[in-house]
Amino acid sequence: MSDSKFNLKYCVFLPIVLIITIFILAVPTSFFGIDGLTVVQQRVIALFVFAALMWIFEIIPNWATSLMVIVLALLTVSNKGIGFLVKPDFGQFVGYARIMSSMADPVVMLFLGGFVLAIMAEKYGLDVTLARALLKLFGTKPEIVLLGFLIMISVFSMFMSNTATAAMMLALLTPVLSKLPADDKGKIGLALSIPVAANLGGIGTPIGTPPNATAKGALEQAGFDVSFGEWCIHMIPYVLIMILIAWVLLRVFFPFTTKKLVLEIPESKQKKDWKLYVVWITFIATILLWATEQLTHINSNVVALIPLAVFTATGLFGKEEIKEINWNVLWLVAGGFCLGYCLQDTGLAKVLIQAIPFGSMSVVLVLIVAGLVCYLLSNFISNSATAALLIPILIVVAEGMADPAAANNASFMALGGTQAMIIFIAVCASIAMLFPISTPPNAIASATGMVETKDMTKVGLVIGFVGFVLGYFWLTSLFPFK
Repeated sequence: MSDSKFNLKYCVFLPIVLIITIFILAVPTSFFGIDGLTVVQQRVIALFVFAALMWIFEIIPNWATSLMVIVLALLTVSNKGIGFLVKPDFGQFVGYARIMSSMADPVVMLFLGGFVLAIMAEKYGLDVTLARALLKLFGTKPEIVLLGFLIMISVFSMFMSNTATAAMMLALLTPVLSKLPADDKGKIGLALSIPVAANLGGIGTPIGTPPNATAKGALEQAGFDVSFGEWCIHMIPYVLIMILIAWVLLRVFFPFTTKKLVLEIPESKQKKDWKLYVVWITFIATILLWATEQLTHINSNVVALIPLAVFTATGLFGKEEIKEINWNVLWLVAGGFCLGYCLQDTGLAKVLIQAIPFGSMSVVLVLIVAGLVCYLLSNFISNSATAALLIPILIVVAEGMADPAAANNASFMALGGTQAMIIFIAVCASIAMLFPISTPPNAIASATGMVETKDMTKVGLVIGFVGFVLGYFWLTSLFPFK
């Protein structure tokens, strides 16, 4: 970090965050104008504001902010917090074990299982083997090769982190790009296929991207069980439509002049032994169990631990592989769950539902405004952080609108209800890709030197607009969750 950035963050932004947080903690509860607000609930509001500002300014890494939120919650709103802060007349405290459980929430375990599968797939060459097999189907015509890369990247991104997928596919794409003439605009389209497909592909499964995990976890806390298979049935068709739209868009903006493109992807050097077969069988079995949850009745969060058990028991996954797990994402997601627990268990969610007339608000307006806020924020701060901040709040909004006594309950339920609303927010986080800073895959594409920011923004704007409109109608009208 340069000295100027260091000084700006720690000498300007940090004092601002602390002053605002302390102010919220210091004012009387009557300041908020909410009837029945307790001191503990006021502390939760301060936690939300602290997390939001820390995530927006990125004073410290986002995962570190999440960890701070968990620790501060344990100290200030848990029943085992600092002694003089824990008094019965301050309100309803959260069980300390409940807060600590956010670090091992079932959805965190689902993500952990996804990371383990991705690590083993890369280590034993499953990714390259699948890429070779699938990309052969797309021939040598540049436009069809572009479609092949879009589909390939999106499929991998459904089960691997979009960052890992982008990095892997860049390695496969580099020799292809080198075969194209310097003046062929198709090179830009191919380079942009990495972030576009990686960001869109993650929408397809609950483990595809952290906002999905946050949405699934929040829905489970609110009593809505969205199975792995149900999510895929609803969202993979959406991803496929968006990939086709992206393909047309990239071809229009960046047409190829080259008529033939030969792909040369090296074969995986992993020898065929019992280890490779164990990885393949476990990989396929896990995907099948996730896809058939409604038949087997084995929860997808439970299934996620099967590969970890198999790989550790067979000695394939050891201490070196554990280091490769993307722990910062798990911490970040856990922080979002912690905020959700605090919101619910202190009674703040109920107080807000009663204080704010959600039931009389326009359902369409709330959905569109919430989606736009999520989209705009996700272009400038981590989409994981945006989802972790907004989804717990919007769960409260959705509960208010879903109240049978609410005037617009019927219209809200007709638009898919709570599930459609929260998953729409996760979609809005994933389609934000305007700038190199918006997502790691964007940064990877920018690092190729072939993509200018104006090109990325041009494509990102169209993808964002189309993805937002299609996502809204897809989730609220075409395939509403019930």
